[in-house]
Amino acid sequence: MLKAYITFDKSKNSIKIFNFLKKKLNLHSIKNSNLIIVVGGDGYMLATLKKLNKYKKPFYGINSGNYGFLMNKFSIKNTIKNLSKARLVSIFPLEMIVKNKFNLIKKSLAINEISILRQSRQAANLSIYNKKKFLIKKLVSDGVLVSSPAGSTAYNLSVHGPILSLDSRKLSISPISPFRPRRWKGKVVNDTSIITINNLDTLKRPISAVADNYEVRNAKKILIKTNKLIKFNLMFDKNRSLQKKIKIEQIRKETN
Repeated sequence: MLKAYITFDKSKNSIKIFNFLKKKLNLHSIKNSNLIIVVGGDGYMLATLKKLNKYKKPFYGINSGNYGFLMNKFSIKNTIKNLSKARLVSIFPLEMIVKNKFNLIKKSLAINEISILRQSRQAANLSIYNKKKFLIKKLVSDGVLVSSPAGSTAYNLSVHGPILSLDSRKLSISPISPFRPRRWKGKVVNDTSIITINNLDTLKRPISAVADNYEVRNAKKILIKTNKLIKFNLMFDKNRSLQKKIKIEQIRKETN
């Protein structure tokens, strides 16, 4: 029996969807529910996953914004029926450990990507290595992005990174506007990798590290790895699975 808890982002469209759902569903407190319904966009879903995953419940997203890659399409006719037939997809987040120029340590999780961005008008000077092996000794660029498979069609795709299938067990490392070397296209590595990014010039060329929407400024050293101890369970409509959305983006990329 479906026992739903609903959270929504308070936009006009989300409120309309919530008012529809509360008339159709048996709503419960979050502790007594067996499904968390999230009404909003991808940004709200990301924040909700991190906030409520401690309850160990699956999440079903309903899009009230634009594309909503992590969300399902709302339909007055089909949404209630789709809830009972939704399929489960489990994803593991990226973990970011940042040491800033004051040697303070900050940690955060990212479901989509971790982006390292220049913080001033000057390009960033970065070194990147996987465990003890250098991937690139010096990258001069606007930054670099490390993406999970779930996030590979988001910001990663915008910087011309590769699309990864959910079962690929890979991570994408993509430069952002590389200046030197211009031809460095990045790397695809195993999700067991431990990626370390160092700022080679913290004084003149500060950088920030952003895990989804959490930012740490004046970063000096960033360690990134897949956290296999944390799992997010997302539910998707049978005909609109996350894997299918990824395949659609792959076809779209090839035909553009």
